[in-house]
Amino acid sequence: MSDLPLIQADRAVEPPAATTTSGGRGRRLRLLSRTDRVVITLMVSVPLLLVTALVWLPALATVVLSGTDWDGIGPLADIDFVGGRNYRDVFTIYPPFVPAVQHNLLWLAALFLVATPFGMFLAVLLDKELRGGRFYQTALYLPVVLSLALIGFVWQLIYSRDQGLLNAVLGTDVDWYGDPGVNIWAVMLASGWRHVGYIMLLYLAGLKGVDPSLREAASVDGASEPKAFFRVIFPVLRPINIIVLVVTVIESLRAFDLVWVVNKGRNGLELLSALVTQNVVGEASRIGFGSALATIMLVVSLVFITVYLVTVMRGEDR
Repeated sequence: MSDLPLIQADRAVEPPAATTTSGGRGRRLRLLSRTDRVVITLMVSVPLLLVTALVWLPALATVVLSGTDWDGIGPLADIDFVGGRNYRDVFTIYPPFVPAVQHNLLWLAALFLVATPFGMFLAVLLDKELRGGRFYQTALYLPVVLSLALIGFVWQLIYSRDQGLLNAVLGTDVDWYGDPGVNIWAVMLASGWRHVGYIMLLYLAGLKGVDPSLREAASVDGASEPKAFFRVIFPVLRPINIIVLVVTVIESLRAFDLVWVVNKGRNGLELLSALVTQNVVGEASRIGFGSALATIMLVVSLVFITVYLVTVMRGEDR
């Protein structure tokens, strides 16, 4: 009996185990070690610093430089701030701007109205577990891993005026890349070839996640496959549809490699991205004017990116 107070005293000085209740059961809290805290800090800070240094700071610098008149060579003290003059010149006295906007809109229409539906159609076919489906998926997705510059060289073998496959088959003598009347359609076909594989993969991933009971319910109700897809399956793919819309718009805006490889964005292939490059790193470098064009592209892109983010956040809230 004399040892009992000592035992109670020893127990009194022992720190209580740190626990938390979840579902009625106690769980011991695990405190992060110093190494864990360092690793987590590095995993968060390093990507954040890289994105800030390589994306946000250049974007902010572009917006600031869009209000200046600078050739990019002279000292910073020679930068002349001109306000909105560059934007006014873009919309009023810069002849290539209107054709570039028209070509970008045409590019968007071709990707959205032709390449995107075709990619969705291929995804629906491959979702049926066809024989050799893996091979078809790989073959259709292969152009996506290639750069647009390399795709331009590949299609040069088809479009070449003297030795191209297309002229040999058709028996014609058309300069598909050089003729301003047809070159925009030629490069859009090459770009759409790549875009189809990307859209196919997005929709195929979405279709794999559709609840099979929806298909069974539509089949029991006697709905045909096209009606079941457009009235039952397609509305379920709303998140994928938003992603496809944003991706298609951004692809049409940042289309650059292909037209630059063909003729540096001239002679019927004027695009906004090519105009930015011509003014920023061209023969007559105009950093401020090129930055104004880049800022216009940035604003248009941010509109669609914001729509996508708002849609995703609302979906998570629901």
